[in-house]
Amino acid sequence: MRRRRAAAAGVLAAFLLGSVLAALLAPGSEPGPGPAELARRIRARYDEVQRFARGRPERRRLMDLALAPAGHAGPGPRLGCAALRNVSGAQYVGSGYTKAVYRARLPGGAAVALKAVDFGGHDLGSCVREFGARRGCYRLAAHKLLKEMVLLQRLRHPNVLQLYGYCYQDSDDIPNTLTTITELGAPVEMLQLLQAAWEDRFRICLSLGRLLYHLAHSPLGSVTLLDFRPRQFVLVDGELKVTDLDDARVDETPCASSADCTLEFPARNFSLACSAQGRCQGMNEKRNLYNAYRFFFTYLLPHSAPPSLRPLLDRIVNATGELAWGAAETLAQLETVLHLYRSGQYLQDSAQPRASEYRRLDSRAVPDEDYRCWPSYRHDGCLLSVFDVAEAARVCDGHAQCRAFVLTNQTTWTGRQLVFFKTGWNHVVPDANKTTYVRASG
Repeated sequence: MRRRRAAAAGVLAAFLLGSVLAALLAPGSEPGPGPAELARRIRARYDEVQRFARGRPERRRLMDLALAPAGHAGPGPRLGCAALRNVSGAQYVGSGYTKAVYRARLPGGAAVALKAVDFGGHDLGSCVREFGARRGCYRLAAHKLLKEMVLLQRLRHPNVLQLYGYCYQDSDDIPNTLTTITELGAPVEMLQLLQAAWEDRFRICLSLGRLLYHLAHSPLGSVTLLDFRPRQFVLVDGELKVTDLDDARVDETPCASSADCTLEFPARNFSLACSAQGRCQGMNEKRNLYNAYRFFFTYLLPHSAPPSLRPLLDRIVNATGELAWGAAETLAQLETVLHLYRSGQYLQDSAQPRASEYRRLDSRAVPDEDYRCWPSYRHDGCLLSVFDVAEAARVCDGHAQCRAFVLTNQTTWTGRQLVFFKTGWNHVVPDANKTTYVRASG
């Protein structure tokens, strides 16, 4: 099944590449106005995109299927220029070295992200200053967008941003400008994440672990993200997804000896082995893992975690910080944490004090008498997730001001129940969706 999905993605990427390049830069055509050096750079980027579309050499036969009807390739890009004619509420989100991103709402109401070459950006501007060829420089920059578009399709995964479609149309003095239409995500704000509940922070680390395993075993080979920073990711319904792939690389670093295989980071370096094939072994995978450690795991995993899980979480952080594990072992350990947490086994493995006695009030809620706790799902109260009523009672016992708690019918992504903790129950109201427990001792 996995091979069939990978093959379908390869066919779609090849079909997508051919249809876009037919307008942007067809094979064999002139790359655009400008000196020979600019033409050489455009051709190099074009060849790189072709390699990504084709994948590994043994998969290049997929290119032969590109002429098959697109519907045979399974789900893939389906939105085109028509979808952009009546977008509403288009807003500028931000820009990087090459691209600008906009948020827009399609006629049907769906919110999407639109990416295009930033005409006022550094990439296009520096090229024009160097070569004085605006159209050729646009095509050079557009190939980064095209590369990312092909990679989004080839690397389809729950933690890779979805590509919905693309449009090429004339814009001012440049024909066939390219816009991609993708899933919309929220920027990763580390300061906000540090204040979030541990369960949500763990979800981000688990998402990252699953993504890194996929990148290490992708249809293209082992993929590394050279520009690995929180800004290259977005959050979609709590899941972390990579969105910026124009700096991704597949080929492992060539080497003549192990002396050529030093993996360098600001804080430390690692020495890797040079294979008999003249490639640094596992460098792509290990670069991703160490970046995951230094940007995400070390900040988000252990902080405010359940005490019984902290030894395992510390082990994950230390192992990735030392590059002692690969992506497979890292993901396996993260999945173990998820199982222990979701099943409630982490409670059985720790010495839990006996909870106080609480009296149950069915279909009742306490609307007021809130207090703040940290971390909470609400800033104006104490809203936490629990595995069961017994855990909620122990949490309430652990808060000096808590005298009651209210079970809601809402659950988190792991299925745990959300509970409000209260200073008392002087004012109780009917609520069919809630159950209140009050401390029997008053």
